[in-house]
Amino acid sequence: MAEHYDLFVIGGGSGGLAAAKKAADNGAKVAVADHIDPSWAGTTWGIGGTCLNVGCIPKKLFHQAALHRENHVLATGLGWDTKATHNWENMMQLVNNYIKKQNWGHKSDLRSKKVKYYNMIAVFGDKKGPAHAVELYSKRPDKGGELKETVTADKVIVATGGRPSDGGFEGVEHTISSDDIFWKKEAPGKTLVVGASYIALECAGFLNGLGFDTSVMVRSVPLRMFDQDCATRIAKFMEEDGVKFLHKKVPKKFEKVGSQIKVSAENVLTKTVEEIGTFDTVLMAIGRNGCAQWLRTDKAGIACNKWGDKVLVDANDATNVPGVYALGDVAEGRPELTPVAIMSGRLLADRLFAGKSQLMDYDQVPTTVFTPLEFGTCGVSEDDAAKEDGKYDIYCTIYTPLEWRTCPEERLQNKCMFKLIVRKADGVVAGVQLLGPQAGEILQGFSIAIKAGVTKDTWDSVVGIHPTMAEECMQMTEIKLPGQEVAAKTGC
Repeated sequence: MAEHYDLFVIGGGSGGLAAAKKAADNGAKVAVADHIDPSWAGTTWGIGGTCLNVGCIPKKLFHQAALHRENHVLATGLGWDTKATHNWENMMQLVNNYIKKQNWGHKSDLRSKKVKYYNMIAVFGDKKGPAHAVELYSKRPDKGGELKETVTADKVIVATGGRPSDGGFEGVEHTISSDDIFWKKEAPGKTLVVGASYIALECAGFLNGLGFDTSVMVRSVPLRMFDQDCATRIAKFMEEDGVKFLHKKVPKKFEKVGSQIKVSAENVLTKTVEEIGTFDTVLMAIGRNGCAQWLRTDKAGIACNKWGDKVLVDANDATNVPGVYALGDVAEGRPELTPVAIMSGRLLADRLFAGKSQLMDYDQVPTTVFTPLEFGTCGVSEDDAAKEDGKYDIYCTIYTPLEWRTCPEERLQNKCMFKLIVRKADGVVAGVQLLGPQAGEILQGFSIAIKAGVTKDTWDSVVGIHPTMAEECMQMTEIKLPGQEVAAKTGC
């Protein structure tokens, strides 16, 4: 007889693990299946999902390593004569060791909560009763995986996340993705990053910061879904620090030449093809696809988007099939952010097994892009405000952090910015956009105020902490029109 569970979670990433652990705390009999399909470059990792293994955690650590070079530059403005070298292999070993400890920690947590862990890929089987059938394979069935076991469950949560897209370009097998860069034992050398998403610019930023010749191939605009005033400033900051941007180009062909990769690209405006050059590493960061297509969702009758990679859900995170839910990056229309998956997973488990009713609020979710000039964003952007002419006031200030002002490098002056987007009708702060060091740390507190519906008058009534970067957005008085430039702030 097949093993039966109250809840079966497909996917051992942040959202799936959060839901499984919370459901177990609520008394449910729970199982989790997690399987890592190798990247096209052959990289695999342990339990914990994208964030822990090939996303937020190693990204932030690599970003921090790169910032140390910037800090050395800043230190010269305070009397330090500094010299520093960086060892890629040593950094990689230290970061990977940390990740492996966290992998083990997740397994220990599951064991302590009596959650059954299957290190296999789970797919939907034929439903022949009120319970959902889940088939467990050694690897993806479409890649020759062997059926190991079939279980049933009253409730199923799909939390398989997403994986990088290779774009289908000729010779793309010679490239790597963000799944690979964080486990790459050898230094990447001269690198081309294809794409201008936040993943692309974050990777390009830390690679350049660690001393590698770095280029970025941009099809349209950097950070297309974000505030474009901020995005343009980030790209300019990176360019002034040595990153080369190849605008209006898409890959045409990647060709292996000895140990390097020769790249040709098409100009999206002229449709002409040109050779870009040769690189030691080409990193594809052109987008991500949900993993729903691996799960045989058609067997369970689960509705997906037109590409079949993401599951359609309602406000309750429920699919069209009773008892089947989806959360995180595999759910259509959800912010692809780890904290979102974790919170929605916990709330869903409470609704299913603790009789609670709170839904996840997917509005006004704060996030930070860890580019060399960090970018924090929450709520309405300047671009959003421009679409609703006259509805918002945009308060803006350009400034230089005190820590940067004594540095002789001109590129560090007047590059940081705060923007408050205020709704005219009631004076409520509807959005914050900020560029500068520690953007995430600063934004976390401000996002609470936005969630609480703070007004600009209340915001201005708070005394700033001097001298800090966060105080720059207190008592802001200058209003700008969408697209208008603002003069840099002077004084202490």
